[in-house]
Amino acid sequence: MLSSIGIPGLILILTIALVIFGPKKLPEIGKAAGETLKEFKNSARDLTNDTTEPKKPNGHKSES
Repeated sequence: MLSSIGIPGLILILTIALVIFGPKKLPEIGKAAGETLKEFKNSARDLTNDTTEPKKPNGHKSES
């Protein structure tokens, strides 16, 4: 979906964001968006690692 935007589309989006939020607020918004994306990626990575790692035995012998 994002690959079809292209360079002109990105420039247009950044220009609109600059007009709406102003030059002082734009770095704060970018930082917040970056941190959110980083947290999302970390959570997704943790979720996939949890599902792909084999279960470790807990060291207790079953009583028979």
